Amino acid sequence: MTPLMRKIFGMNWLLVLTMLALAIFGVYAIESAARHLPQGGEHYANMHKKWIILGFVVFMVTALIDYRWIRWLGIPMYLAGLTLMIVAMKSGNEVHQIQLGGLSFQPTQLGIAGGIVLIGSLLQDLPRLHPLFKLPLLKVIIIGLLAGIPFLVVVQMGDMGSAMVWLPVTAVIMFAGGIPYRYLLFMGIVGFGLMAIVYFVILPKESERGAGRIELYLDMLNEREVDINGDAYAPYWVSTSIGKAGYKGIGWNANSQRGSLHDKKYIPWKTAHNDFIFAVIGEEQGFRGSMLLITGYSLLLIQCLFIAFYSRDSSGRIIAAAVVALLFAHIFENIGMCVLLTPITGIPLPLVSYSGTFVVMCMFLLGLVQSIWVHRNVQLAEPVEEPERRSFI
Repeated sequence: MTPLMRKIFGMNWLLVLTMLALAIFGVYAIESAARHLPQGGEHYANMHKKWIILGFVVFMVTALIDYRWIRWLGIPMYLAGLTLMIVAMKSGNEVHQIQLGGLSFQPTQLGIAGGIVLIGSLLQDLPRLHPLFKLPLLKVIIIGLLAGIPFLVVVQMGDMGSAMVWLPVTAVIMFAGGIPYRYLLFMGIVGFGLMAIVYFVILPKESERGAGRIELYLDMLNEREVDINGDAYAPYWVSTSIGKAGYKGIGWNANSQRGSLHDKKYIPWKTAHNDFIFAVIGEEQGFRGSMLLITGYSLLLIQCLFIAFYSRDSSGRIIAAAVVALLFAHIFENIGMCVLLTPITGIPLPLVSYSGTFVVMCMFLLGLVQSIWVHRNVQLAEPVEEPERRSFI
């Protein structure tokens, strides 16, 4: 058997099949969710299919190349992401997208993917250069700087949804990177204290809309009176559409005669196929379909954690764990805002929402995780030091 075929047969095929199943699930959800858009739901479903095909090619290429080589892309990806974020911020575009030919994408996606790869690489390679880089405090500083710079840029852009993704990703990187518990506990306490500063000082200056959404969320959480024809329109009708669906839902692509709030355009129809796609899924497929989707995501994340556990080095472990954190943050924020667990944020559901380049980026990261699995038994040129046993003190 050739080395290429050995790699293909040695893949974690449960991860591959789960990823593709979620993406195909998204095709049908998008066709129904985008029905009110001028080009129709079938157009966006077909476009999503093309993004899936492109993403799968990227996934396979990434999976078959040893991640030790791919991780050197971390520096150019990180710098390109930062540069494009600054360009997008100065463009005045409300959604902060970059147009390249006929394509548009949010550079925050490139920045966070590059950050994950770069931090994972540096935490393994720098201690080889000098023993000083083994110090936990220096590791914390490196992680804090590399994650903090894009975080602050995204906050400056006013994209609080994407900024919040950096928090669990950074926390998981520190945990997987072997930072002692005392540092994690201290940073957790400081982080909760800084939340008040962010909420009362930074957020009102950088994102008036973001502060308003948090206020609205707290009002609805405390059952205060809100204007369902104004600011509370989206969270009210989105959560209502899910709450009334029952166990089986009202059926795929259901019309208003069957009680579809989406068909009546109560669910914000311009963004139903990306930001609010879970509301459409919940209404049409009910509790049964929603739990099927969540189970699929759980299976995908468990496979990634399994691969992180069996990684041959700290770089692979950190990257795989950070990918889990990134996907989980997107899933939790997107589903959470549809069921009033979190404030409204414009953030896509991985692989399922119509999000163009984000589908490709997710498949690239999953391909990187797959590469960690495929190459877990490859002989290393240099021995990798086992991480020190974590201690509280």
